[in-house]
Amino acid sequence: MGKITFYEDRSFQGRHYECSTDHSNLQPYFSRCNSVRVDSGCWMLYEQPNFAGCQYFLRRGDYPDYQQWMGFSDSVRSCHLIPHDQDLRARGLQRPDGGDHRRLLPPAGPLPLQ
Repeated sequence: MGKITFYEDRSFQGRHYECSTDHSNLQPYFSRCNSVRVDSGCWMLYEQPNFAGCQYFLRRGDYPDYQQWMGFSDSVRSCHLIPHDQDLRARGLQRPDGGDHRRLLPPAGPLPLQ
């Protein structure tokens, strides 16, 4: 689950809108976006509605000015929460003889043709 807050003014001032899901049209919630706080998750922001136009990848952190996320303007019109697996970790496999096994194994059978 993710959480992002959009602010109309720089430095997290002015009217704001909290979001935790994808939105294809943010225009009803704010007229401009000059700062963003990403509390959790990774997000893709779009300058146009319906996930169109320039896009910006934001991870957890504070962005007190749209230039902090390399934005060209204060226009954010849609957003997408990027799904990810919280349990991704590098894992070492242990061989039956007790040694470490740190390479990828080939699949057990032939790969299906597509």
